[in-house]
Amino acid sequence: MKLKRKIYLLVVLLLVIIVSVLFFTRATAPTGFYHIPYFMLQDQRGGFMHFLPFSLGDILYIAAGIWFLLTLVKWGKYIWRFKANKERLLHSVFYAVNAILIGYLFFLFGWGINYYNPPLRTAWQLKDHNDTLDLVRFDSLLVGRLNALAPVYRSYSLREINKISVANYQQYTDARLTLYGVKPTLFGWYMDRIGIDGYFNPFTGEGQIVKTLPAFLLPFTVSHEMAHQAGIAAEGDANLMAYALCTACSDPSFNYSADLNLWLYVNARLSRKDSITAQRFESQLNKLTHAHIDTIEAREKLSDNDAHQYSNTVYDGYLKMQQQKEGIRSYGSVTANAWLLEKKRLRDTAIRTLLKMP
Repeated sequence: MKLKRKIYLLVVLLLVIIVSVLFFTRATAPTGFYHIPYFMLQDQRGGFMHFLPFSLGDILYIAAGIWFLLTLVKWGKYIWRFKANKERLLHSVFYAVNAILIGYLFFLFGWGINYYNPPLRTAWQLKDHNDTLDLVRFDSLLVGRLNALAPVYRSYSLREINKISVANYQQYTDARLTLYGVKPTLFGWYMDRIGIDGYFNPFTGEGQIVKTLPAFLLPFTVSHEMAHQAGIAAEGDANLMAYALCTACSDPSFNYSADLNLWLYVNARLSRKDSITAQRFESQLNKLTHAHIDTIEAREKLSDNDAHQYSNTVYDGYLKMQQQKEGIRSYGSVTANAWLLEKKRLRDTAIRTLLKMP
């Protein structure tokens, strides 16, 4: 491709991206339009990816990493002999920039626009309210549930959890897409060491989890990643959907997984305000849950390193760029919203039987 054509393509891509972002950030943008590009793409790629026994998204990331390194090496050679390769370097730079912009455009319409969806608390009409008293009551509620559920908890395989999770989305939500579950990631060893349990690939629409993730965390984590597949981008909302689904279904192991995950958030937040009360609640937990907490703490030691801190900083910046003002702290927004959900369930049983998507 001639240089002029590459420059023309660059200008067109930039204009399309700018216009698209400006449209979706407008308060007057039609809500229904957010879903159309994503649903059209996800419906097709979801069915295709389901038949692949491996993660194509992981392979694409590996290929992209190799391409990036080879490009840097090539640029280094061109710069070394700049006079002889000046034109080649210019062509290569424009080619790389255009490739990145095309990738970003695919990301935007194949996933990124979901960050502009209304939050779940709006769709479910949950009013903002949060105080220490609510944290105490919520902690007490979760401890009571965990102690009641522990004797009937049992571990499931990933295949079983995928099957139950798909059924939960079909029964308890108005999700417009057919969901297929998640796959183990090829990056499990690395993700363990940066404190990531799973991730959603925006280019292939696949949800991935770490193979070594303990079984008692799987129902909640799988439901979280499937929330992304269903079009929920915000991490706090994906947590809220996972909690709502796992506690709405009749499976005690899913109930247990959701309650334990939420208890970790609630007790940590309560501990910052009233450490004595938080410790008292923890001491009331049953032996199985204490063993599970020990397992979680052992996993956290794997990610006690600089790579974890760096990845958190990068992801925090990414989330803030995607309209998530609280960044990585947005995961914890599930604490207040889940408590509001519990209070609303007491008044309106319909929200337990049908969870509306944004």
